[in-house]
Amino acid sequence: MQYSTSFILYFLLLAVLAALVFWPRRGLLARWQAWKLASQRQQIEDALKYMFNAAQEGRSVHRDTLAGALHLSERSILQLVGQLQSQGLVENCDCDVTLTSEGRHWALQVVRAHRLWERYLADEARMPLEQIHSIAHQREHGMTLAQIDALDASLGHPASDPHGDPIPSAGGALRHRPQDTTQSVPLTAWVDGQRGKIVHLEDEPTVAYAQLLAIGLHVGQVVSVLENGPEKYVLTDGENEYVIAAPIAANVYLQVISREEAIPEEAIPLSALPDRAKAEIVLLDERCQGFTRRRFLDLGLTPGTTIFPELENAFREPRAYRVRGTLIALRNDQAAMIWVHPTQNDGARSYDPVQ
Repeated sequence: MQYSTSFILYFLLLAVLAALVFWPRRGLLARWQAWKLASQRQQIEDALKYMFNAAQEGRSVHRDTLAGALHLSERSILQLVGQLQSQGLVENCDCDVTLTSEGRHWALQVVRAHRLWERYLADEARMPLEQIHSIAHQREHGMTLAQIDALDASLGHPASDPHGDPIPSAGGALRHRPQDTTQSVPLTAWVDGQRGKIVHLEDEPTVAYAQLLAIGLHVGQVVSVLENGPEKYVLTDGENEYVIAAPIAANVYLQVISREEAIPEEAIPLSALPDRAKAEIVLLDERCQGFTRRRFLDLGLTPGTTIFPELENAFREPRAYRVRGTLIALRNDQAAMIWVHPTQNDGARSYDPVQ
C-alpha cells in the first residue's frame, strides 16, 4: 500500500504534536500539571502563613477573611479549607479556621524561608530594602527543608531579617518578635528625650515602609525623640534629624538600650574615620549578622582591635584598612556597621604588626 506525501507529512505532524504535549516531564501536559501543583502549593503556603501571622497578632481568622486575603471566591476558599483540613493542617469550627500543630510547623518553615531570602537579598544581593519583600515572597514557595537549611547555613544562621523580625530555627522555635515584648514600644508611646534602639520597622503597608527607609531609619539605629506632635515626630541620632509623619510613627518600634548594646557617644562608624587616622573597634552594629558578621570576626574585627585606613582611593569605595598586620578592603556600607573610637594619631602611615 502506498501513502501520499501529504498523508505522511500529516502523520508526522500529529506525532510531533503528540510528543510536544505528552512527552514525560518536558511535554506541555507535564509542564501544565507541574505548574498546577506549584500553584496549589503556593496557595496552601500563603494561607498557612496568613493564619500564622494572624495568630501572632492575636487575631482569629474567618473563612471570609482568608478568602479576601488570598483573593479567592467563596467556592474556592471552601475547597482550599477542605483540602487543608483533609491534610490535617487546619481545624474549621463555625467558619473560624485555626492551624493545627502540623500546620503551624509548615507555616513556620515558609516564614523561615521568606525571612532568610530577605536576609540574602539585602546583605548578599544588596537589593533596596523596599524591593526584597515581594521577591522573597516569590522565592519562599516550594522549598524543601534541606534547601531551607542550606540557605540558612550559607548565610551564617542569622537571627533576624532586615526588618527586625526573628528568623525561626530549623526546629521551628520562634523567639518573640521585638514588637511583641514588653520591653519595646512603638514610637508613638516612647518617652521624649530617652535614647532607644530601633528594633523593628513594620514593612506593611509597603508605602509606609518605603517612607521610613527614605527618611534614613534602619534597625539597630540609636535615636531619641526631639519633637512629638500631632503631625510629625522628629528623631535624632546625635548627628542627623529624621522627620516622620505621625500616621506612620507607630510602624517604628524602640527598645531601651542595655549596657552591652550602648554605643559610646564618642564612637563613629568606621566609614566616617578620616584618612591617616587610627581608631579602636568598639562593637559591630546589630545590622551586621550571619555570614558578614562571621567574616568580620574571622578578619579580626573584634572590640579593642586597632584599625586605620591604609590606602587612599579617589572614589572612596572600596576603602583599604590595616588591621592586625593585614590589609583588607571594605565597602562603605560594610564599614558603616563597624563602630570605632578614634585614638590619638601621630600622622604616620606605618603600623605596628603586633596588635
